[in-house]
Amino acid sequence: MGHKKLIRFAAIKELKNVLEFPENMKGKWQEFFGNKNPIYLELACGKGEYTQNRAQQEADKNFIGIDIKGNRMYIGARNCNEMGLKNAAYLRISIDTITDYFAPDEVDEIWIIFPDPFLRDSKDKNRLTHAKFLAKYQQILKPNATINLKTDSKPLFDFTQEVIAENNCMVQYINHNIYAEGEAPYPLDIKTHYEKMHLADNRIIQYVKYTLPTAAIVPPKRKSKIQEEEDANTTNI
Repeated sequence: MGHKKLIRFAAIKELKNVLEFPENMKGKWQEFFGNKNPIYLELACGKGEYTQNRAQQEADKNFIGIDIKGNRMYIGARNCNEMGLKNAAYLRISIDTITDYFAPDEVDEIWIIFPDPFLRDSKDKNRLTHAKFLAKYQQILKPNATINLKTDSKPLFDFTQEVIAENNCMVQYINHNIYAEGEAPYPLDIKTHYEKMHLADNRIIQYVKYTLPTAAIVPPKRKSKIQEEEDANTTNI
């Protein structure tokens, strides 16, 4: 591990707006923030710029950036701490375990900003819009709460639309090129470090906002290696 990472991992432990694998936080986020304002999550928050910007501009909402990589979120957490933003926090956990940290109906909205698209089909269950994750989000979101995906990855965007259709989710808004007519409206205009890189590379940024069905989402069962090999052989016949 690099020297800079070690310094950040040590420094992040001193920030009160960062919780690393906390115990007994489920259902206690209003107590943590000291208010009953809506709670918005940014999943795979990276450097935490999006959470920081939303918290700066929307004092009537609470924002939590979530990621497993503490050395990255340190940047946003430090900035929020220096600015005295009381409505921003950072949670270091694996998103796979999100239901261990939030109670039913505790979350008002989820934002997924430029996540790893995991382009190999064998890694599709790692995509944050996979039905496996939607089933988890369904357990913590309020009824009719929205999930928002902003990405430059067409394969991930196409995959997400397939998952939405397969699981009877309802699309509230979709835009296949948010900058086609100039600057995007707030909060889509907030540009993270990665988005700036993507735009400099002339990539198209897509966005979809959708709600989950009332019926419980049942993730598809993972195929065994034998089944995968059989499917591959059938395809090659």
